[in-house]
Amino acid sequence: MIRLKLASIALLIAAASVAQAAEQNFPTKPIRLVVTSGAGSGVDFFARVIAPALTELYKQQVVVENRAGAGGLIGASTIAAATPDGYTIGIASTAHVVAPLLQLKPPYRPIEDFTPIALLTSIPAAVVATGAIPVKSVQELIALAKSKPGQLNFASLGDGTAAHLQAEVFNRAAGIKVVHVPFKSVGDAHAAILSGEVQYLTFLVPSAMPLIKSSKARALAVTSKTRSVALPDVPSIVEAGLPAAETEVLIGVVAPARVPRDIAARLHRDIATVLRKPETRERFASQGGTPTPDVTAEAYGAQLRNEYSSYRKLIAELGLKPQ
Repeated sequence: MIRLKLASIALLIAAASVAQAAEQNFPTKPIRLVVTSGAGSGVDFFARVIAPALTELYKQQVVVENRAGAGGLIGASTIAAATPDGYTIGIASTAHVVAPLLQLKPPYRPIEDFTPIALLTSIPAAVVATGAIPVKSVQELIALAKSKPGQLNFASLGDGTAAHLQAEVFNRAAGIKVVHVPFKSVGDAHAAILSGEVQYLTFLVPSAMPLIKSSKARALAVTSKTRSVALPDVPSIVEAGLPAAETEVLIGVVAPARVPRDIAARLHRDIATVLRKPETRERFASQGGTPTPDVTAEAYGAQLRNEYSSYRKLIAELGLKPQ
């Protein structure tokens, strides 16, 4: 009996030693960092900030691989189906949890099929109004919309996109009845705002920045609790008197489900090291993001679950049907 117990203890010690050695040796080959949107997108930007820093840290190449299409489903499916060894990781944003909600047969489960590794940042949207209407604040926009129910339009990039859902959160918090006008591209939506075809939009700060710099549009607020580092002169949605409209898009790193705990912990620790670098903070700030190195993987996972639950409820309330 004693021999059996000693043998069991020896096996546990040996297993722990193997796991520790695997973590210490990781990585021994290049890592694939999958981005679920195209090169040059806001999500892609953050991937290309952390990838070279991790490459330098690991002395192994961290290769950004863009797998765009189907609202992020293609890239996320690639991550979920990869071998869970830490050598395939990916960037997750709001599309990660929303896209499956709009599919009759979703190709992946946004919570169960992934291991949360690290939250990189969260990005608010900017509420931007066309210069063709005489509003200078969120409250003035709301007053105008209430005086003309069903006559004001807001732009998005299609049903279920972040631009659509964040605008709907704003509309519901404001208690206004407006018309949704989807566009195929950011450029098309910008042109519609500049011409006055639509009256406002709620786009992520990086996507809204060209509009904000224009003399024909005006940023009324950012949808975060505090002001954006990229737009320090624009009030937060709380300052604007509409705290119920607070929304931010989570941007983080995930891996396939069942990645060994030691490897997941190593990835989290090393990404946190990169996020603490002054140059990372500076580059994130240019896009309205603040690095979040102190958010644990467990806390990030809880945020993903909350985001999934919130958007599932909103999509149901909007009557958006899976295709």
